[in-house]
Amino acid sequence: MSAQVVPTKGNLMAIKKSLDQARVGFELLDRKRNILVREMMALIDRAAEIQSKIDSTYSQAYLALQKANISLGICQELAGTVPEEDSLALSYRSVMGVEIPIVSIDPRPQQLVVPFGMASSNAALDEAYLRFIEVKELTADLAEVENSVYRLADAIKKTQKRANALKNIMIPRFESNVKFISDALEEKEREEFSRLKVIKRHKAAL
Repeated sequence: MSAQVVPTKGNLMAIKKSLDQARVGFELLDRKRNILVREMMALIDRAAEIQSKIDSTYSQAYLALQKANISLGICQELAGTVPEEDSLALSYRSVMGVEIPIVSIDPRPQQLVVPFGMASSNAALDEAYLRFIEVKELTADLAEVENSVYRLADAIKKTQKRANALKNIMIPRFESNVKFISDALEEKEREEFSRLKVIKRHKAAL
């Protein structure tokens, strides 16, 4: 590549400017990568915590449902009275230019309102209902976190690739070109200086 660069002062200034920009770009990309990695690691820890809560809450919900089935009989008809969830909403926030999803769901009412009626229910069924609502909310949280981790991991991969290209290809290329042109200009100056000395000695000899 260096051999194809015309060794002029104008080219030297332009390539030095490109080299400076490449170095700044690498620093910014490296900083971005570090921020994204920290954000992703925090979300991975949160995902593990939510998954643990989901597992525990599922166990509680199914245990309560088993008790309700024993005391009330199979609760399939009562389960059919529970309305479908349609309050999920999706928005986004930006982390270093990466769009991170925010999954929201309508909060549960302050007081328990069971869709199947208090007369046909008991404490075990009410407990199962509450636990499954909690699982639903936790699942929405987990979906948000896991999708965020995926998006961040993809952004980190792309950022790292661009940073590596600058560090391992572009910056060394610019440095090589700067050295080539600087050496060529210095050699040209030495030749010009020697030529002027020869001319000066020749004039002095006349």
